[in-house]
Amino acid sequence: MVPVYNEAQALPAVLARLQVWRASQAEVIVMDGGSTDSSVGLARELADRVEGSASGRALQMNAGANLARGAYLLFLHADTELPDAALPYLQKLLAGQPDCKAPLWGRFNVEIIGRSPLLRMVAFMMNWRSRFSGIATGDQALFMSSELFKRVDGFPQQALMEDVEICRRLKRIADPHCAALKVRTSGRRWDANGVWRTIFLMWRLRWLYFRGAHPQDLAALYRASKSR
Repeated sequence: MVPVYNEAQALPAVLARLQVWRASQAEVIVMDGGSTDSSVGLARELADRVEGSASGRALQMNAGANLARGAYLLFLHADTELPDAALPYLQKLLAGQPDCKAPLWGRFNVEIIGRSPLLRMVAFMMNWRSRFSGIATGDQALFMSSELFKRVDGFPQQALMEDVEICRRLKRIADPHCAALKVRTSGRRWDANGVWRTIFLMWRLRWLYFRGAHPQDLAALYRASKSR
């Protein structure tokens, strides 16, 4: 399931890598949050379903999950590419499950593609933090059984940190599976705003969130940082 908002530049490459998944009977769903570029038209050529929903990543992913017919879900950001080995890896993993109601969920490691060599350090820290804490980011391509997704009521309908919060809920039921394979995600956020500035911003947002700050306030802080 791919949530989209004005992703015409990145979307074709991401969806092109999912055609082998479609050939293996996986359903590729794109949920558009009101794009004003050519995202929807491009997606229609490369996805099984392209639907619109209210804008907001959590809302879009929940809407897509409600449409999905499969027993397992994978949530992929529109600027994140799965490796070729991801499909056979997950097929083998899921084949070992006694039934689709088992509390399985997990994430991939991540590689950040951008200009700065510091992004290797950022990715290393993200992967280490995720393994240590059991909390992943949406850039790490979260996957889970649809049964488990329903048990935690999907992604919380909040403006930011929806990935952190769903991981916190999932952890109460089962530990995550940490796939060693790496997805490749765009470093455009770090390239545009500066690596160190983005690192400090994201750590500040997480710290505030765990201290009880409202996601709407954090989203406003995030938007303000990008406009400077």
